[in-house]
Amino acid sequence: MARITLQDKLAILSDAAKYDASCASSGRGRRNAGGEGADPTIGRGICHAYTPDGRCISLLKILLTNFCIFDCSYCINRVSSNVERARFSVEEVVTLTLEFFRRNYIEGLFLSSGIIQSPDHTMVEMVRIARTLRLDHGFRGYIHLKTIPDANPDLIREAGLWADRLSINIELPQDESVRALAPEKRPETIRSAMALVRLEGEAAQDKTLSGRKAARFAPAGQSTQMIVGADGADDTAILSTSSRLYTGYQLRRVYYSAFSPIPDASPALPLVRPPLLREHRLYQADWLLRFYGFSVEEIATGTQGGYLDLELDPKLAWALRNRADFPLDVNRASREMLLRVPGFGARTVERILAARSLHRLRFEDVARLGAVMKKAQPFIVLPGWNPRGLTDSALLRARFKPAPKQPKLL
Repeated sequence: MARITLQDKLAILSDAAKYDASCASSGRGRRNAGGEGADPTIGRGICHAYTPDGRCISLLKILLTNFCIFDCSYCINRVSSNVERARFSVEEVVTLTLEFFRRNYIEGLFLSSGIIQSPDHTMVEMVRIARTLRLDHGFRGYIHLKTIPDANPDLIREAGLWADRLSINIELPQDESVRALAPEKRPETIRSAMALVRLEGEAAQDKTLSGRKAARFAPAGQSTQMIVGADGADDTAILSTSSRLYTGYQLRRVYYSAFSPIPDASPALPLVRPPLLREHRLYQADWLLRFYGFSVEEIATGTQGGYLDLELDPKLAWALRNRADFPLDVNRASREMLLRVPGFGARTVERILAARSLHRLRFEDVARLGAVMKKAQPFIVLPGWNPRGLTDSALLRARFKPAPKQPKLL
């Protein structure tokens, strides 16, 4: 049997890591980090993510191993799955990270793993990688560790000393689904580990008795990932779970990962909704929760049977169902209501508030401030523009529906 090479491992374990969400993209094509004509080994395992200050950075995104002793039925790397397996050593991950970093291919590391031997054993190796990079090699790049909730709390605490961000997967939106589809995992253990990360992060912000700040702990906070479509949870239930997670654990992000049936997988729900489009709509609704002041209940008014409208974005769907609140006078409306206007982004609203404090805004002024006026027109009033009967038109929804596409012939 031929000995597996480091490049073979990189190919297997970077491909296996694609199911771990590390950035805000959803439903889009993957970017080729190597570019046309570049060495294909350069692009392997490189993804793009966003730091808390908004910078887009390139990360080496790999699994330590795709061997796993757990049998989560929605996971391609479960113990019963017939996939090609590989495992990095600690030294190999350190070497790859440093070599890619020195060549300017990456600015950091995103590391996840299947469970080998035990949660503690796996976590020990992941922590050792981060510690070696920081202490032995003075690595100052970004490190994101996917933390194993069943591991000893002391290992999770140490992980936070070396990583910029920790993430613990909530797995599925409903506890009963986790128990049924991931029998080795317990929702209570997952939430306990998330609470530990939150408490340690808060403690790191406090000053010690000597007046010095405590040791750094995951300064970029924590995030989580939720599989969407592997159980029967509708979009309202998913968003309700996300809202509780944001409130209870001060998460920076909830990442939604669209489930598609994989060979030999046992979750058996039919795919009645396009997975990537559903994922994209959930990200849009999540944005409304985090930055636009919407509640889950308000977003739910724009759903159909608990599911987000696939034809329209969630804010537009909400506005069409709440036309009595419109049209708004852009020169007088509150910030909270301006944020609910379709076509007005959060930055656009801040620009509008700043500009209207200086002079009365006209239609063309708002257009120059970055608003998508084609979408906003039925919902606003400005000098030079009045929607008149457009706001209440029975044909308004049809105005925004995507154009029909010719089905592909097989």
